[in-house]
Amino acid sequence: MLVTLGAALVALICVVASGRRLVWAVAPAGLDSRLLSEALGGDGGAAMWRSLRRELARHGGFRWERELFAAFDEPEGPARDALVNEQLLEFEARAERWLRVPRVCASIGTSTGLLFGSIALLQGLAVPAGDAANEALQAALASALGSVSLGIAATSFCVAAHVRAGRTARRARAGVDALVERLRCVSDTDPCRT
Repeated sequence: MLVTLGAALVALICVVASGRRLVWAVAPAGLDSRLLSEALGGDGGAAMWRSLRRELARHGGFRWERELFAAFDEPEGPARDALVNEQLLEFEARAERWLRVPRVCASIGTSTGLLFGSIALLQGLAVPAGDAANEALQAALASALGSVSLGIAATSFCVAAHVRAGRTARRARAGVDALVERLRCVSDTDPCRT
């Protein structure tokens, strides 16, 4: 029983850690960059940019977005490019936070499930022969199967979280690229024609 509980605890920790990575991949910044890019599109993009910039400056949260918009307040040139690149690096760091955790947790989940399953079987085989040995072996087998099942379930979740986080992070990067291009267009004196 304690062996299965140990396997469940490790599986839970792996699932929570992988879930946290998925959360950070889904929302590396406070606002959706694609929606911001779409909001800045069209003829009213410059007015919307000023409005968003003003609201972000007034709001206490959304630090990354506020600093990105502030970077475009700088006149065109190397200073603005450096500030924008700094924000892009910051976004990349946010998007890649705990990047390897789901893969490591998948390995840990499988390994600990098998380890605890083996321990349960060894405990069942350690009972001397007799009627009690048969019951102990059945209980050990049930505990071993439970431990291995928990490890496999945790591994499955971790792998799914890793795949989903990777796809989501790629979409978020594409959204940020579109947002930066849109901000370049609406903040320049000669706006882009799209």
